Amino acid sequence: MRFDAGMHIPTLIERKRDGGELLPEEIQHVITTFTAGDMPDYQMSALAMAILLRGMTTQETSALTLAMLRSGRTLEWPQHAPMRVDKHSTGGIGDKTSLIIAPLLACDGVWVPMISGRGLGITGGTLDKLESIPGFRTRLSEAEIHQVIERIGCVMVGQTDNICPADKKLYALRDVTGTVPSVPLITASILSKKLAEGLDRLVLDVKHGSGAFMKTEAAAHELAQSMVATGRTLGVRAGVRLSRMDEPTGEAAGNALEVIEAVRCLRGEGPQDLEDIVIDLCAAVSISSREQLHQLLHSGAAWEKFQAMVAAQGGRPADLLRLADIHAAPVIHELRADRSGRLMKMDARAVGQAVLELGAGRARAADSIDFAVGCDQIAKTGREVAFGETLLRIHARSHSAAEQAAHTIRSGIQIE
Repeated sequence: MRFDAGMHIPTLIERKRDGGELLPEEIQHVITTFTAGDMPDYQMSALAMAILLRGMTTQETSALTLAMLRSGRTLEWPQHAPMRVDKHSTGGIGDKTSLIIAPLLACDGVWVPMISGRGLGITGGTLDKLESIPGFRTRLSEAEIHQVIERIGCVMVGQTDNICPADKKLYALRDVTGTVPSVPLITASILSKKLAEGLDRLVLDVKHGSGAFMKTEAAAHELAQSMVATGRTLGVRAGVRLSRMDEPTGEAAGNALEVIEAVRCLRGEGPQDLEDIVIDLCAAVSISSREQLHQLLHSGAAWEKFQAMVAAQGGRPADLLRLADIHAAPVIHELRADRSGRLMKMDARAVGQAVLELGAGRARAADSIDFAVGCDQIAKTGREVAFGETLLRIHARSHSAAEQAAHTIRSGIQIE
C-alpha cells in the first residue's frame, strides 16, 4: 500500500485530540511509520493520550487492530490441525489463570497457542510470571512455537519479532505514559495478538473493580462491547465473561508467588475462587463439560501437561516445586488484623500498588522485575478474623520496603 506523503502526523494527532475521526488509511500509515521507527515515541504517546481521552469508533478500532495485525506475520496451521482456542484477561491483581488454563485446555485435545504480555501498571504480566521459572523461554521462533504445540498442545510465549511488532512496541509505551485504560487501545492490543494466533474460539475475561483498568461494571461492559463489535467486524467470534476484581484473585500476588499458587491449583489444591474462574473460562471454549474439566484438573493431567510445556520451553519441571526456595525474599512480614470482626474489604488496588512498589512491576519500560517479592496467604473477604490474625504475608527486600507495603495495603483493609 502506498501512503500519501502529505499525511502529517501532528495534524492527525490534533484531529483526534479535537474529537475527529481518523481514516483507515491514516491509521495504517501511523502504525506502519511507528513500527518502522520513523515516528518518535513522544508523538505516539500524544496520539495514545488523545485516543484515551476522545475514544474511537468501531471502524477506527477495527482499522487499528487490522493495522497492528498487518505489522507482522500470523501463525499458520495445518489444514487438519485440532481446534485452536485461547483466553485473554484484561488483567487484575493475582490473576494467574492463564498458567492453569493453557495446560488444562491442552488436555482437552485442542491446541492453545497463547501469546501473552508483560505487566502493565499494577497488573502483573503472564510472561513475567513464567520467567520466574529458571530457564523458561518466553521468546520462541515461529518454528519452535509450532514444534512445542504439536508435541504438547499448548505454548505460552510473547510476541516474536514477526508477530504484531506494532503492538509489542505500543504495549511497552502505554505502560509508562498513563494510557493503559483506553478501550480502543486495549481492544486493538488484545484482538491483534489473538487474530495472529489463527484461533477458532476466544474467550475474554473482562475485569472490573478497584484492581482492574475498568473500575465499574458499566466500563467493563463498554470494553466487552468494543471487543465483540470489533471482532465481528474482522470476522472473529469472541465470548466475554465479566468478573469482579475488588480483591485479589486467589491468595497470592507477585511473580514467583503466583506461579507457586498456580502449581497448587494444577495439583488440585488451589483456592476455590481461582479454580472457579479457571473452569468458567475453560468451559466457554472447551469441547468438554465443566465436570470433565474439573476431573482433568484434579486427576493430575493438567499438572503433567504444564510440566511438559515447561520442559519444552527450557525450564526444569523439578524447579516448580522449589520456587519458594529459588526466589526467597530476605524479609517476610506478616500483616495482622488490628481488630476482630468480619473482613469486608481487601482492596485489590492497594495490594497491587504495594506489590508494584516492592519491585514486582515496572515504573519504566526498561525496569527489571523482582521475581521474589509480593504477597501471599491473602485472606479472602467475608470471613471472620481475630485480632492479631495474619491477613497476608509481605515478601520484600528490606524491612523498610515491607513496612511501606504494609501501610499501603492496610489503607485498603476494612474489618467490621
